Amino acid sequence: MKKLMKSGLFVLFTLMATALPTRAIWADGGGEGVVEGDSCRLQVAGHWVNFAAYTPKFTGFTRYCTSIPNLGQTDIVFDYEGRKLRNMTVEFEITKEPEGTRIYYQEPKAHKSGSVNAQIDFSKYGAGHYLAHVTLVSEGKRTDQDIPITVGGGAGGGNTMLIIAVVALGALVGLYFLSPAFKKKVNSMLGGGGGEAAR
Repeated sequence: MKKLMKSGLFVLFTLMATALPTRAIWADGGGEGVVEGDSCRLQVAGHWVNFAAYTPKFTGFTRYCTSIPNLGQTDIVFDYEGRKLRNMTVEFEITKEPEGTRIYYQEPKAHKSGSVNAQIDFSKYGAGHYLAHVTLVSEGKRTDQDIPITVGGGAGGGNTMLIIAVVALGALVGLYFLSPAFKKKVNSMLGGGGGEAAR
């Protein structure tokens, strides 16, 4: 019975660990888009803008990018890289796709702080696909770049719960092998009797 218990715990732990995407564990705050290379950055006419989304009500300070799991109040942040863009006229917009319905708009102007913040309640617009647009306006010319966003998929929340489950299971497995008293209790609960006769 003890051997069966050990084998079962090992197999269960291995399956959960391999099922969990590595990037979900090591990403910045567990957010989906943070490890996708340059997908959280937009290059507009040679200038870089970082994009991030936070859902404090659901996931605290977890940072998301192209996939926001929860449908609700979301803090959107655009941050400039470098200082040149701060003196340029930039427009920000978020649209619901495929309709192209505008749900957020910041008129063209210079943002001296190098950061633009917006609060959007996505529950008003529904789960689905969105585009965040950053447009540089210079001498009548408009240079637009956008980043696709999926909202309400629930993936990030699932990854968080899976991480917690894996950590908890790992702690229990470690406790089972390191604590004779805990091992004896588990074996007795599973009908192993806790004694040598269980072998």
